[in-house]
Order: sequence, then structure tokens, then C-alpha cells
Amino acid sequence: MTVIATNGVGAQERIAFKLADHVFQVLNSEGKVVGPVPDLPPERMVQLYRWMLIGRAYSDRMVAMQRQGKMGTFAPIKGQEAASVGLAAPLQPEDWLIASYRENLSYYVKGVPLLAMMKQWGGYITDDYRPETKCPPFQIVLGTQMLHAVGVAQAIKYNNEPHIVMAACGDGATSEGDFSEALNFAGVFKAPVIFVVQNNGWAISTPRYRQSAAQYLADRGPAFGLPSCVVDGNDVLAVYQVVSEAIARARAGDGPTLIEAITYRLGAHTTADDPAKYRTKAMLERWLRRDPLIRFRKFLIDNHMLTEAEDK
Repeated sequence: MTVIATNGVGAQERIAFKLADHVFQVLNSEGKVVGPVPDLPPERMVQLYRWMLIGRAYSDRMVAMQRQGKMGTFAPIKGQEAASVGLAAPLQPEDWLIASYRENLSYYVKGVPLLAMMKQWGGYITDDYRPETKCPPFQIVLGTQMLHAVGVAQAIKYNNEPHIVMAACGDGATSEGDFSEALNFAGVFKAPVIFVVQNNGWAISTPRYRQSAAQYLADRGPAFGLPSCVVDGNDVLAVYQVVSEAIARARAGDGPTLIEAITYRLGAHTTADDPAKYRTKAMLERWLRRDPLIRFRKFLIDNHMLTEAEDK
């Protein structure tokens, strides 16, 4: 099933499901199949889950280290593991991934050692960022990496290389001018770049509805000539599916795609933030029931790809 339509500039198809209108989904919040499952072998499915578990453990450990005075500021990943893994897993070794501070797990999936990112959070950029990973150090300034990604993609196109660029950011970055400029240049030059916005509902303490009057952030794509889609960011298989399709488009010379992954930040914006001041306990509990790890774990166990004993 095609998620991203290609018939015409800005054309798009969105698939509805029960959680929200016009959002593509493979697994619902109970782990039941409601959409086309990507054709992946069981061991690959389990690998996606392992990466998600590593991301959760890494995030929790980094927060604990900060509380102990062993680490500076850190931006937790908790709750966004599915989107982080799903956007990186379909990439090939020679593809580029250029992202922001909350995509540490995406970088790990692409091959960047966790130690390299731990050092960066401590203020050190070292040769642990190996060139072969095609991942520059993650960006702290909102949105600037989107322009960098378009520049790399244009160079790839100029050199007739068969590679693509993945650019990832949060919803807050879409309010920056660099984001719109990146979409505009990518659309004009048909750069082989995929933009993934992890919409976790908050730009620090600013709620999504205070950032844009559009129903979806992905609605900006057609204005710049980019096909776009909205995906359940807590469904790793759904993210994997739409990203894979966008990558295929880019490799075929059909240009960029904008993907909005709707997810939720279960932790704080950073370790310097107190989310209890701007969100309710009921809101958090509602999203805890949609935990991406629990959802995918249930799917794997129900489909005999993983046992409870193995999960322990």
C-alpha cells in the first residue's frame, strides 16, 4: 500500500486509523495489526526492538548520571524510541543522517558509538564520531541541521551518487526559518533528502497548538512542492514503512519528502526542565498507555518472534 502519493506536485495520501485522523499506522496501541506490515524477517523485527530497549536504557542512565553530578544537561529520549529507530533503520551505510540532540538513538542505529554522544553531552567532540557513519555531531541549535542536510544532498546529486540524506528534527525546529528554507531549497532542486519531524507535542513548554495553526506540521510540505505524510511515531513498523518508501523515492530521483511522526516525550525536555509545571498527570498517563516499547513487545510475542523469557 502506498503511503506517499507521487502523482503531482505536493500530492499526498493519508491513511486514517482510530488514534487520530489521517495518520498512518501498522500497529495500534494494543499491538494489533491494523495496516500493512513491512516485509522484514523475524530477526530484523527483534533487532528493532533491541535498539529501542537500548535507547530507553541509555536515556535513563544519562538522566541518572546527570542527577549524580556526573553529566551536564541531557535531553531524554524516553517515549520516542520507535520514531528514532524507525527513521534510521532503513538507511544504508553510505547514506547520511544529520540530526539534532534528541536523535541519539538514531545515531546509534546508524553506527555512532554511545560513548561519542556521551562525550558530546560533556562538551567534547572526539574522533569517536567515525567518518564512515556519515553522521556529523548532533546539532544543538534548532533547525540548522536541516539546511546542512540539503547541502549534502545537493552535493550527492551533483556527483551522481546513489545515496540519500536523512534530516531529523523536533516539532520546535519547524518554527525556525531554517526549516522552511531547507524545504524550499530541497523542493526547488529535488534534493535526495527526507525530512522527519518528531512531533512530541512540546517545544520545551510550548504546546503544539501554540506553534502552528495547521492541523499537521506535514501540511507545510505541499507548499514547497514536497509530498508528505503523517505517521504514528510510537509505531516503529509504521515509521519504518513510510521512511523506506521516502528513501526509495529519493534514490529514484523523485526528490524530497516530509514526514511527521506523532509521538510524545514521556520525560522532561532536558534535565533542566520540570514538565510537571506545564502538563497534567492525566495527559502523561494517557501517553504512557501508548508506550512504544510495550506495543511492539506485545506484537512480537503474539506473533511468536519473541518469548517473555527472551525479553527478560
